[in-house]
Amino acid sequence: MKRSLSLWLGLLAFVLAPAFGQSQTTTKIHGHVTNVSGASSKGGTILLLFVQKALGPGISDKSSVIFSYPVDANGDYSGNAEAGKYRLAYRSPGMTEGQIDFIDDVVILAGQDRLQDDDMTRKEFMDRLPEDERKRIEEARKKNADILKANETIKNINADAKTCAQDFKDVNTAEALAKASLDASASKSAIDAKVAEIKLAKFTEIESLMQKDANARPAEPSLWVQLGQAQVGLAKLQKDPKKYDEAESNLKKTLDVDAAASKHNPSVQCAAYTSLGELYARTNKLTDADAAFDSAIKIDTKIAAVNLLNIAGNFYNEHIADTNPDAQVTVAEAAIKADPTMALAYYLKASGLITKATVDPATGKMILPPGCAEAYQKVVELAPTSPFAGEAQAILAEATQVHTATYGTDKSKSKGKGK
Repeated sequence: MKRSLSLWLGLLAFVLAPAFGQSQTTTKIHGHVTNVSGASSKGGTILLLFVQKALGPGISDKSSVIFSYPVDANGDYSGNAEAGKYRLAYRSPGMTEGQIDFIDDVVILAGQDRLQDDDMTRKEFMDRLPEDERKRIEEARKKNADILKANETIKNINADAKTCAQDFKDVNTAEALAKASLDASASKSAIDAKVAEIKLAKFTEIESLMQKDANARPAEPSLWVQLGQAQVGLAKLQKDPKKYDEAESNLKKTLDVDAAASKHNPSVQCAAYTSLGELYARTNKLTDADAAFDSAIKIDTKIAAVNLLNIAGNFYNEHIADTNPDAQVTVAEAAIKADPTMALAYYLKASGLITKATVDPATGKMILPPGCAEAYQKVVELAPTSPFAGEAQAILAEATQVHTATYGTDKSKSKGKGK
C-alpha cells in the first residue's frame, strides 16, 4: 500500500496539536543516525509523524509532521515529545522522497526517555531502494570501509611508534633502570643480568610491533629500519647469527623501500646504513662496515656522527676491544671521519688500538701500535681539561716508544674482509 510523505515538505518546523487522542504527557526521545555508508550522519532532521491509515483500496495513508529534531554533526538528536505511537523518519537536504528513511510503530511511553536510533544500513531500508542506488551505496560503503581501515591502521602504528620510542629509550638507560629495580647492594653480575633482561624484553617488543606494522604498511621505510635495529640488538644479546641475517635483510629492505618512495627520508637512510655498519662490525665484516658508514656520512654527516659515536661508545662499554679491537677502531674512525672535532671518538679509537700494545723487553715500557699515540694526542688537543685527556697524557708519558704514522690514513691490517 503506497504511503505518501509529500506533506513533509514545508512542514519540518510545524507542530500540530495532538488532536488524535494522544496523551498530553511530555517525555523525551533521543538517538543516533547512521547513514547508508555506515558513518554517522552529519546534519539533517528527525521527524515524528502521525499516520492516518488509508480507509480503502487506492487511497494513500496520510501523514502529518508532529515533532522535528535537528541532527547534529555527530549524528545525534534529542528533544521532547508527547506519548503516543509515531512513524519516525529521517531526511537531509538533497534527499529524494525515495531516499527518506522511516521506521513505523515507534511507541513513546509517558515518563520514559525513549532511545530510538536510525541505522540506514539495515536490510529493511536498503531493500526499499532501487537496484542502481543500492549498488552505488555498496561501492561507497566499501570505499568508506577501506578508508576507515587505513585510518585505524595508521592510528595503531602511531601508538606502536610511541611504545617503540620508549623501548629504545629504556634500552639506552637499561643500567639505570636495572639499578633502580635492584637492592642497593646488588652485585655487578646481578646488575648486568638485569640489564640484559631489560634489553631483551624491549628489543623483543619492538621486533614484534614493527614486524606487524611493516607487514601492514610495507611501503613505510621507518618501520623496516626499527625492525632491523631491534634484531641487531637481539642478535647481540642472543649471539644468534640467524638474527643478524634477519636484521641485515630488513635494513636492506629499508633502503629498497625508501628508494622506491616518491619522497625519500634521509634520516631513515642514514639510520639504516649506520645500523648495517654496526652489524658488519659486530660480525667482523669490516670492509662492509666501512662502506656502510661512508654511505651514512654522505647522506647526513651530523646524524651519522652522532650515531657512530653512540655505536663506538656501546662497543667500549661492552668491552668489544678485548676480543675484536678492530671493530671498535673501525666505528671510531668512521665517527672521526664524520666529525673530526669529537675528542671522545679519538679516545674510543685509542682504547681499541691500545689492546695491541706490546712491551719493550729492555725497559718494560709500552710500545703503542700505529695510530694510537696520535689518537691520544688529539684527545689532549681537543679536550685538554677532560678526564680522558689526563688518561691520555699518562699513557703517552708511560710509553717509551711509539710507532708513528700520518694520522687518519692508518688502517689496521688485521681487519676482517667483507663478504
